[in-house]
Amino acid sequence: MVDTASPDAGSTVPERRGQDDIILRMDGVVGGYGATTVLHGTTLDVHRNALTTIVGPNGAGKSTAVKAIFGMVRVRSGHVWYDDEDIVGLSQVELLRRGISFVPQGRNVFPRMSVRANLELGGVSLGNLALTRERVAGIAFELFPMLRAKADKQASTLSGGEQKMLEIGRAMLLEPRLLLIDEPSVGLSPILVQQVFGLLQGLRDRGTTVLMIEQNAKSALEVSDYGLVLQQGRLALAGTAPEILNHPEIGRLFLGGAMRVVGASREQPARNDPDVP
Repeated sequence: MVDTASPDAGSTVPERRGQDDIILRMDGVVGGYGATTVLHGTTLDVHRNALTTIVGPNGAGKSTAVKAIFGMVRVRSGHVWYDDEDIVGLSQVELLRRGISFVPQGRNVFPRMSVRANLELGGVSLGNLALTRERVAGIAFELFPMLRAKADKQASTLSGGEQKMLEIGRAMLLEPRLLLIDEPSVGLSPILVQQVFGLLQGLRDRGTTVLMIEQNAKSALEVSDYGLVLQQGRLALAGTAPEILNHPEIGRLFLGGAMRVVGASREQPARNDPDVP
């Protein structure tokens, strides 16, 4: 059922903590960059073994929310629960060891290195080159046969879609339970966008929980199980992807207006906030 969040930065234990269906919850998270606050008590749930997409207008805090989960943005208050553990303050290496991987926005390959060498970098934290190479062959090459065929070519020779496969394959070497991916469609043709979305659905079907940020909201929600709408650093809507797609306020939000949540049990009026970039 579509609902709104009622952020409470003072909350200490999430309402749904321990539920088998929820793998991660942000609970009243406040954070940002320097003196600028972007997340204003953000509270959201990520369902286990599902593909969830975060959408919202520019400056809504989508990337900041995911970076806060992965320890790249300091959380000033609030909690990020991963299963039954508050992971706020853990290093990125510790998060990788706990089964969380992150594919950031844009191109993140080493163009002059071979495809194989790029993939092996994803296993550095394993501390075992033999195991890394075993996983390159058994995970990355099995997921993306194209990478096997081009393993000894420079990464710069790959198309944009192939480079995104390389990034995802590298992230999967650690066999994550939760994959965070930011704007995978950037710079790709519509055909390649659908191909990448299909790959993410395939990872979901293999048992990996996927949390994706996408500006291409309609296409992303059409392939997702759940949707989360952020607005001005707060959760405006949460529900199944079809519910979000069909919500009467979504069109207005993406045309630049403020969302007025209709028919929700906990109505949260939009507020203008000068701190949001």
